[in-house]
Amino acid sequence: MNSAFHSFEVPIDLIANKPPLSANQRLHWRRKAAVTKAVRETTAWRVKALTLPLAAKLTVRLRFDTGDNRKRRDPANLCATSKPAIDGLVDAGLVPDDTPEWVDELMPVIRNGTTERGMWLEVTIHRQGVSLREAPGA
Repeated sequence: MNSAFHSFEVPIDLIANKPPLSANQRLHWRRKAAVTKAVRETTAWRVKALTLPLAAKLTVRLRFDTGDNRKRRDPANLCATSKPAIDGLVDAGLVPDDTPEWVDELMPVIRNGTTERGMWLEVTIHRQGVSLREAPGA
């Protein structure tokens, strides 16, 4: 899709220098729910503050710079963090739903050997497709 209209990044806060959620974690359900809610709400508020245009489609990818050289990391584990962050994009009103019709979710990327540790959601807003004003239920 080469109709990119606007790209931006949304920072995701690390907890104790680690991604907030991982598929390998075994958190108590109450703690997991609290962290999930925090990621979702923080993402939504950060995106709302940008006052971005409505999107016909989004392409989204979570990125994590590890700040170290540990080699064995599984990018799929980060999907536990990207899901509530993408839900936050929906909550912010960029798209009506996070289904494939509205959101192309790319596999998370992990970069080892970086000097700083950080996590962010890369978002590209596309104009192709039905505008939200024409979308059912919009």
